[in-house]
Amino acid sequence: TAASELARNTLVHGGGGHLEMTPLEDGAARGLRLSFVDAGPGIRDVELAMTDGYTSGGGLGLGLSGAKRLVQEFTLESRPGQGTTVTLTDWVAGFPSARAGSP
Repeated sequence: TAASELARNTLVHGGGGHLEMTPLEDGAARGLRLSFVDAGPGIRDVELAMTDGYTSGGGLGLGLSGAKRLVQEFTLESRPGQGTTVTLTDWVAGFPSARAGSP
């Protein structure tokens, strides 16, 4: 859900961009870092954009703040006129075991 929201923001508000996906390992923990990068207009007021209910596009205003709540690490870097990079990182301590009877 967080990834799809940020992909949509990259297209709609950033005019397109790209995704950088990095698998992570730290001992037994495994993670994934996703960075959504665009060269769009940027976000003038990041603090306001991270406020629940704020929208610049007529939506519910829960996209960025909601994405942040869904992951363990969240960073947003933006410069007006130069674009935005939003990076999410999520970790799991181990992989779930296969269910009984699974191949």
